[in-house]
Amino acid sequence: MFIREIKPEEFVILSQLMVDVYSNLEGFPTPQEQPHYYEMLQNIGALTQKPNTKVLVAISDSHQLLGGVVYFSDMKQYGSGGTATTETCASGIRLLAVRPEARKHGVGKALTEYCIDLAKQSAHQQVILHTTQAMAIAWKMYEKLGFVRSEDLDFQQAELSVFGFRLTL
Repeated sequence: MFIREIKPEEFVILSQLMVDVYSNLEGFPTPQEQPHYYEMLQNIGALTQKPNTKVLVAISDSHQLLGGVVYFSDMKQYGSGGTATTETCASGIRLLAVRPEARKHGVGKALTEYCIDLAKQSAHQQVILHTTQAMAIAWKMYEKLGFVRSEDLDFQQAELSVFGFRLTL
């Protein structure tokens, strides 16, 4: 497996993967409940146009797209609720998704570690991300990587509680 920036011909593949992953999470809002969120997922390629933003993908040796994540080296571009967009000297990670059959093979961890390395290369002091109760597997992975809960970053997205995490570099 290797990680690189997404290619335009992969936008639709990653968009569909993200919609499928998020819409199938037990306890996570449906496309009908949060249509704007799913529109963002369906248009994941548009995020490549934001300054200081990278959409990254994990690719198998057989060239299959295994997962993706969005990395922000400028928190002003992060686009979440709450106070995260006011953080300075920080990078952000959003929208991590891994193909179901590729789970438990280190894809999510590799994508997250790649983002952490990018933050270090930018001489940032921290990495910020958000997750929900429905994303328990990712939540545990983030904690194992050293992220800690940061309640000051929490926010509500309609009826969904979104929980902030920080990793100090």
